[in-house]
Amino acid sequence: MAEHLFHLKANWPGLRNDIGTIETLNLQTEVSIPVEMDGPGIGTNPDEMLLGAAATCYIITLAAMLERSGIEKTSLTMESVGVVDYTNGVVTYKKIIHKPVLVLAVDTSEDKKRIAERLVIKAEDSCMISRALKGNVEVTAEAIIK
Repeated sequence: MAEHLFHLKANWPGLRNDIGTIETLNLQTEVSIPVEMDGPGIGTNPDEMLLGAAATCYIITLAAMLERSGIEKTSLTMESVGVVDYTNGVVTYKKIIHKPVLVLAVDTSEDKKRIAERLVIKAEDSCMISRALKGNVEVTAEAIIK
């Protein structure tokens, strides 16, 4: 077994509605509470970061599965939506919906198209972030394959 360690440094200089910073090996940004939750809305926020982690994990996992299956694509793009409930001051991350658009190579066989259809679902179950969220946040994929 190989363990990988990822590090993040955070600085929060004030109280609830202040602006902090985070820094990783490849990311440096400001963070605050989003406007939708009565914060200043500067930089990113935990809700966007969780959505970003889930989305990038999913799309990278899908691309790797397509490659391993020998399925050529012309493009793979995606939009993801995070559904967060904010009621009576309680924040609950309810759902993440990935909406990948996979454009296959023109000469893709019907068999490979069927495999691609299965992979857009399987990638969600295989993604490390989705597995970490399982039981707490519903994660789905609504793919368009062309």
